[in-house]
Amino acid sequence: MAAATAGHRTTSAFRKHDKLEQNPSGDEGRGEDEDIVTDMEIFEIARQRMTRRKSVCAERYDPEADDDSNDKKVVFPKTDEQRTRLAAAVEKILIFRALDKQQMQEVLDAMFEKKTTDGDHIIDQGDDGDNFYVIDSGKFDIFVGGNKVGAYDGAGSFGELALMYNTPRAATIVATSPGAIWALDRKSFRRIVLKNAAKKRKMYETLLDGVSMLKSLEPYERMNLADALVSKTYSDGDCIIKQGAEADGCYFIEEGTVRIAMTNKKADDPTKEMEVARLSRGQYFGELALLTNNPRAASVYTVGECRCAFLDVNAFERLLGPCMDIMKRNIEHYDEEVNKLFGSQGGPK
Repeated sequence: MAAATAGHRTTSAFRKHDKLEQNPSGDEGRGEDEDIVTDMEIFEIARQRMTRRKSVCAERYDPEADDDSNDKKVVFPKTDEQRTRLAAAVEKILIFRALDKQQMQEVLDAMFEKKTTDGDHIIDQGDDGDNFYVIDSGKFDIFVGGNKVGAYDGAGSFGELALMYNTPRAATIVATSPGAIWALDRKSFRRIVLKNAAKKRKMYETLLDGVSMLKSLEPYERMNLADALVSKTYSDGDCIIKQGAEADGCYFIEEGTVRIAMTNKKADDPTKEMEVARLSRGQYFGELALLTNNPRAASVYTVGECRCAFLDVNAFERLLGPCMDIMKRNIEHYDEEVNKLFGSQGGPK
């Protein structure tokens, strides 16, 4: 690889940062023996690089200030086989999680395939950013300043940093085997991904501002929470969570109404559910099982069509620490209401 880097001042820190943004856990696509820097080191390298370049590079891209009304949608025809491979490659890319089905189809339409061979430089440190890349197959090394800091093995994505911040490429990515990658051009990336992510954040920040429990969060904490939410749509009568099931996250109601129902094992008919509450826009549910580490205490059904913002258990624990005391106090109120319905010894067990 020394020969490959001699003609290109490669930077591994950039490559690591891009990987981290798409895979915060750092697990996807890693080989067992890769020498990969830690997440905090990657963020620090990216932060220092952006600070050094601030005087010569444009500021971060502002989606609200960008008028893309005249931009035409880009469509690259694909075979069924290509579309299947592409859909599988982008399935776990976190930067796409804010997109709805129609927007995701626009992403798939706009991406184009590039075959790679051993030694190909996909991006080079210092170059302008032109595309965002998703790996379909193959192995790729990451270099920063000529030092290898990591690698991709058959999965992953990179290149968004330069498109988001108008900065030169912060690392070099070099193919070390034959492979294939999918590329999304700068304009399409900004029009579809960044603008819709900004709209989603603004929408969720407005929703979260109305949740009394979250008043204790700082503005930046609510912003991080908004970024972690995933919208889910349900039809009338759908069961969102089932009593007794393991908890995977909590829900904030965006639109619609849900009813909460419980069974009582000590009742004459232990299978009969009793409705205990109804919730609507701005209210939340599902946090109880996360706080107590117990199975779901009740079932939740939709009343008409409903849309909820879902927060998975890992993000819940990471982002809602400042609200824990408030939520635990709410548990006491919840227990009181259950006792009124089932009696002091008759709650759902």
